[in-house]
Amino acid sequence: MNLFADAIAWMFAPAQWTGNYALPKLLGEHLALTAISVLIAAIIALPLGWLIGHTGRGREIAVAVSGAARAIPAFGLMVLLVLLLGVLRVPEAAITTFVLLAIPSLLAGAYTGLEAIDRRVIDAARAMGMTEWQIFWKVEVPLGLPLLVGGIRSALLQVIATVTIAAYVNLGGLGWPIIQGIPLRRFDQVLGGALIVAVLALVVDLLLAAAQHAAVPRGLRTGRPARRRTRPLTPAPAPAASTA
Repeated sequence: MNLFADAIAWMFAPAQWTGNYALPKLLGEHLALTAISVLIAAIIALPLGWLIGHTGRGREIAVAVSGAARAIPAFGLMVLLVLLLGVLRVPEAAITTFVLLAIPSLLAGAYTGLEAIDRRVIDAARAMGMTEWQIFWKVEVPLGLPLLVGGIRSALLQVIATVTIAAYVNLGGLGWPIIQGIPLRRFDQVLGGALIVAVLALVVDLLLAAAQHAAVPRGLRTGRPARRRTRPLTPAPAPAASTA
């Protein structure tokens, strides 16, 4: 418990908010590396995933490649790329590592979103005379958007957690307090850095969870149907008694 309190005290100490290694600066570097990596991965993975989901071809290859990419250790891959590209290409090596880490989730989110659509909806769109391009943009992409946002959510969380290793090659980020604190046995600093990364991941996850919920088309959202107000029934007037 004392270590946790020491980590909180370290996070809010004035010394951590000024200088070249201030926490806001490290946070900005962390977010920049994450955003650039996921954006490049999206440019590569989304068109390929949409093509697979729309045509139904190549899914087995995509699953195999995604599974193999997930099994590659990120730190080992980054070190290997640094050795292959040279020390002058360290940023490119790190970005390549994070891009390869993000591609499987984005690829899966793109093609599973299209595959999950009921084929009867696609057939109805074709029966209405829509072209394949119109079916893709007006039917498949909107209906597959929730699963795609889920893939983006997974990719962002994985990259946010892994960008901490960028500090090993002097690229900054929130991994710097962790990596610097381990040899110095500053465990309050190590725990403080880890807590900041965890809070960042939690905030991003909550925001994307809300975005994923909002991406569900209104007609597909489940909920209690609104009760329709009806006028109370009034008894019909009794027939007049006949007189003999």
